[in-house]
Amino acid sequence: MTGAGGSLSRRGLRGREAELAELRTLVASVAGHGSAALALLHGEAGIGKSTLLAETVALAEGAGYSTGIGRADELHRLVPLSSLAGCVLGGDRPLLSGDAFADLARHHDQRIRLVERLAGMIEARAVETPVLLALDDVQWADPLSRFALRQLPGRLRSSPVLWLLTCRTGPAASGEEVLAASRDQLPVTRFLLGPLSATAVDRLAGDTLGTDVDERTRTLLEGAGGNPFLAVELLRGLRGRRRAGGTTDPDAERTGVRNADRGAGLGPGGQQAGSILVDTAPSVPPGLVSGVRGRIGSLGPDTLDFLRMGAVLGRRFTFADAAALCRRPPAALITALDEAVRTGLIDDDGELLAFRHDLLRQAVYADIPPSARNALHRAAAHRLVASGHRPIDAVSHVLRGAEPGDEEAVALLRRAADDVLPVTPGLAADLMTRALELVRPSEPARFDVGEQAIVCLTRAGRNREALTTCDALLAAQPALAVFGRLQAALGGALWNLDLAEELCRRAEAALVVGGLPPEVGARLSALRALALSRGRDLEAARSAGEDALAAAIATGDRPAHVQALSALGEIALNAGDGATALARFTALSVVDASFRPEEVVAHQHVDRFDSGEELLRRAEEEAGSHRQAMLLWAQGQQHLGRGRLDDAEAHFVTMEDLEDAVRIPVQQVNSRVIRAWIALLRGDRAGAGKQLVAARERLAVKPNPGNRAAVCFLEALVTGHDGDARSAVEALRRLQEIGPFMRWRLLRTWVGTAIRTALRAGDRALAEDLAAQAAAHAERNPEVPTATGTAALAAGLVSGDIALLERSVSLLATGPRPLVLASARTDLGRALLTAGRTAEAVTVLSPARDAFAASGADAAASGVRRLLDGAGGGSGTGAGAGRADAVRDRPVQGWEALTASERKVARLIAAGHTNRSAAEVLVVSSHTVNTHLTSVFRKLSVRSRVQLTHVVLARGDAE
Repeated sequence: MTGAGGSLSRRGLRGREAELAELRTLVASVAGHGSAALALLHGEAGIGKSTLLAETVALAEGAGYSTGIGRADELHRLVPLSSLAGCVLGGDRPLLSGDAFADLARHHDQRIRLVERLAGMIEARAVETPVLLALDDVQWADPLSRFALRQLPGRLRSSPVLWLLTCRTGPAASGEEVLAASRDQLPVTRFLLGPLSATAVDRLAGDTLGTDVDERTRTLLEGAGGNPFLAVELLRGLRGRRRAGGTTDPDAERTGVRNADRGAGLGPGGQQAGSILVDTAPSVPPGLVSGVRGRIGSLGPDTLDFLRMGAVLGRRFTFADAAALCRRPPAALITALDEAVRTGLIDDDGELLAFRHDLLRQAVYADIPPSARNALHRAAAHRLVASGHRPIDAVSHVLRGAEPGDEEAVALLRRAADDVLPVTPGLAADLMTRALELVRPSEPARFDVGEQAIVCLTRAGRNREALTTCDALLAAQPALAVFGRLQAALGGALWNLDLAEELCRRAEAALVVGGLPPEVGARLSALRALALSRGRDLEAARSAGEDALAAAIATGDRPAHVQALSALGEIALNAGDGATALARFTALSVVDASFRPEEVVAHQHVDRFDSGEELLRRAEEEAGSHRQAMLLWAQGQQHLGRGRLDDAEAHFVTMEDLEDAVRIPVQQVNSRVIRAWIALLRGDRAGAGKQLVAARERLAVKPNPGNRAAVCFLEALVTGHDGDARSAVEALRRLQEIGPFMRWRLLRTWVGTAIRTALRAGDRALAEDLAAQAAAHAERNPEVPTATGTAALAAGLVSGDIALLERSVSLLATGPRPLVLASARTDLGRALLTAGRTAEAVTVLSPARDAFAASGADAAASGVRRLLDGAGGGSGTGAGAGRADAVRDRPVQGWEALTASERKVARLIAAGHTNRSAAEVLVVSSHTVNTHLTSVFRKLSVRSRVQLTHVVLARGDAE
């Protein structure tokens, strides 16, 4: 690194020898082990983080790394992906071309998909060579880049990728949240850089001045407080004055430092923390403004003006934008640009200009009269918008001077919010909240802005804020049409808050008062139908849904159409009408492909697993806008139905992780219930208990009727397993009280377990009630083997009728669910043993044992084996005979601990596949491959793909 006027190659490294040695070791370790690591350089502004980062990048490049360096910018911290841009666009071999990155940033519509694409690109490069991705000043990273940084290191932990971040101390320490997200997944190192020692500062001064350091200079450097950047800037000024034949006065310099402190303030930043729209820049270090003034004092007026306009635009800016703010043609400022570069204040990479350090920009900015700053920022916003930049690029400038009544600022914020809503809904909500604050209460536009704010807040999951915002607007007694629009906009938030009755009341109130545009009326009608789906009169709900669908089609309003079909699908599910639910969700996925997962699950409910498999395959091959977490839920249900417990659990775990990542919990409770059931089937009572605790925690977050019913069922399942039949029955009865439709949706395939529990507790009335439900469901779904077979099973358990149990097995054998069939065979076998028909019992129980064993249901297989042992048929002859013991005794470590899917993944990775290409082979998501790979690494005690490859190759042709 060379600065103007002499070599400064070591100026930031004096006193950092220990940190540099540790970073050198880290670079070697990542390349040697082939696994990821993350390091954070943390400290005050100017303490040497950037210089240490640059030196580490140079070390990595010398070691053969592919590198990318990004710099987050205070004035670009709202622009999606702006912070990570340098990481993937920079270096000799960029991960992406500029056009490809622009396409990625512009056309992706989901954060999860974005992370997956970035991960795939980085992973593919890491197969060829180790990768170092460095991001400077992460405290100013934009929300989407921060989201990606929380996900990517863990996602790529098995690849040789070194993440290197720098972060300033202060309230916006985003680096800490990245560390927290990665700490349990890969090695993380935190370097806290403090002030340099007096000896290191002396050596730094010698490097800069090229002479011995005298006492007068040491006295001057005391004002730097051990901050290397400030020390170098003071020394630069000293060197410049010596070359000009001047002298130095340390007392005068210290006075200048104190005066500079008073004048610098917070530079372009503010003091308030909390919202991302509020500036959080730290103070300019003492003396820096004075030092920079000394350096630029001899510059020409054009150069000074150019530097100030650049400081307004941000750390990085274009020559054309700065020239436009100077109101000069670009050709007239070439000399000014050349002088700014020669002074060492500005770097020019051929495309963008950048202040060499953000502190330099802040110091130049602080020297602009405060009365002029807002006007210059407004001019910068005009320039950016006029030159074709996205609205979000100009928002930071507009916000600095916006006051209530600023219509131009409100319009820009609304456009920017609409632009970023698909990728960063939280940012969109912040923008619209600020826009609403800028609209005076008396302005008619307040309701339009408020409606958009409600939509953005709902998309961001800030439902309570949406409700509060709507009620504040309604308190102003708007016109009837506006009243209806606001209530329609609020519908999603009320549904998310599980306030179905409140949603119904508000929708009906808006419909009654009238005066609504047809499309608003259609939306409100659809919301009312959705709310009624939670009630007991499902026929009234269906009728309301049909009317809403007709209104939506008549008006051609797509949101109303989607809402009406969604409501009708929910109503059909709650009524237990599988065929109608399938028809509704199929139509819905045609109108909006993001509802494909609901269509898949509807196919599963009517035992059309082959169709569901094809839809899932198509969804994985499409680059569409499917909701990734819900798609994983549908895939997990597919595996569960097919009896593939290991694969099912992997998909549910991955789904939970993704829902946690986007902070939108939908299926968290249901997933925990299923994972607890899987644990009990395997004989893992402690694991089931952990899932029950987790389900209760998630119920507290989202206490809707469905989740309450799910937790009640799980409590019944666990207590029943423990032999406490009375407590189990009490839980089932609480489930009854929540609502008959919720009860049935849970007991669709588990009603046998509930009836057995009721009979053990002597509660015959409950058992008969459950059997009657199963019979009613079978009547609604006569073509569905699971429905008819489960009804026969329920009746047979209650009556003790072997013929009904035999009919149940016969019906379920034509269906696609091996575990349901195995359970029915177990019930029949037990009844046959009781009746003394031992030979028949062995014939029935043997395939049940094999099915449980093949699915990994260890405890269930062992239970059937004990029945067979008692009947003298324990040896068995089926393909799965003896498998129960093998599965039960599967170790927790080593190759034999791997599931079948984990072995497939291990072999594919060892063969050179990336997560993405392995996912394509297996027809699953890359996220699921990552879940399997995480488990493989843990069970094999390996850290990298290289080590995994050695393990796989060492096995040779053993299998």
